[in-house]
Amino acid sequence: MTTPAYASQSSPQGLLAGLLLAGAIATIALALAALPLLQRWGLSALTLAILFGIVLGNTLFPQISRTTGPGVDFCKSRLLRIGIVLYGFRLTLHDIASVGVAGVVIAAIMVASVFALAVWFGTRVLKLDRESAMLIGAGSAICGAAAVMATEPVLRAPAHKVSVAVATVVVFGTLGMLIYPVMYPLLGLSQHAYGVYVGSTVHEVAQVVVAGGAVSQAASDIAVIEKLLRVMMLAPFLFVLSAMQSRTAAADGTRSPIVVPWFAVAFIAVTAFNSLQLLPVAWVQNIQRLDIALLAMAMAGLGLRTQIGAIRQAGARPLLLALLLFVFLIAGGLVVNAVITKIGVFWVG
Repeated sequence: MTTPAYASQSSPQGLLAGLLLAGAIATIALALAALPLLQRWGLSALTLAILFGIVLGNTLFPQISRTTGPGVDFCKSRLLRIGIVLYGFRLTLHDIASVGVAGVVIAAIMVASVFALAVWFGTRVLKLDRESAMLIGAGSAICGAAAVMATEPVLRAPAHKVSVAVATVVVFGTLGMLIYPVMYPLLGLSQHAYGVYVGSTVHEVAQVVVAGGAVSQAASDIAVIEKLLRVMMLAPFLFVLSAMQSRTAAADGTRSPIVVPWFAVAFIAVTAFNSLQLLPVAWVQNIQRLDIALLAMAMAGLGLRTQIGAIRQAGARPLLLALLLFVFLIAGGLVVNAVITKIGVFWVG
């Protein structure tokens, strides 16, 4: 196994230089994401950060990787885990009350079915490697790029596979954000039901806000709450995924104990703490801003370590899998929403 080129420069200076580089990319991404035009297109700071990172990663970064590599890798590993933990400050257990048992049931069904379909179709039909199928499935099933990056430490997937999965979220999440409002008049749904449908099927939180807000503020509010229910399922998902990985390794005759994703445990703890509403609102808002900045730095680090050649080698199969999942989210999600309502599992006002 070869030693990375930057290993010899693993000094405090190298760590600081990489942090500054990722921080600069994140700062630019955060500033641009605040522009009304990019907000209308649902382009979040995380999406922009990885795009800028990929551009620099294939131009300038190779020349400075020896002096910035340690900090860049720190961002896409340690800072990522911290960002996922602090993401819990966006959620409270009280959010469930707004959509009732209904939202929980729908969210659980969509997360499980989308991920299962991704793994089965991706590996059996498209012959993708298991890591790529799981990463794309996680991004489509739960919360887009954040879910892909949270899944990476459990799978220990290489950067180019993570970037490909994030790219599918960007492409089809953006497309969905534009399609859903056009579909609304044809669906015959109330604004509440439309919000639940959007929140249970659209990829990114930012895209959910746009798709829901195109109909009404009320629809957007319900859509975001339903989306956050899917986000809350990230922690149990990571535990189940770790168990699956352990069983797969055992079947192959190798030893692989279940890896406990402690950052997922901390994520749950932070969510529970945030539900108590002990901190001033201003503090929570500042923590949320810090969290987005840390996640943007993590995305920048991932982009810097991604080579276009590796993405090109992935071919069209990842996009085909993401397309299938996108169609299932739209059509299958509509069916799931309708069936759960029909059998009276919950009441939609």
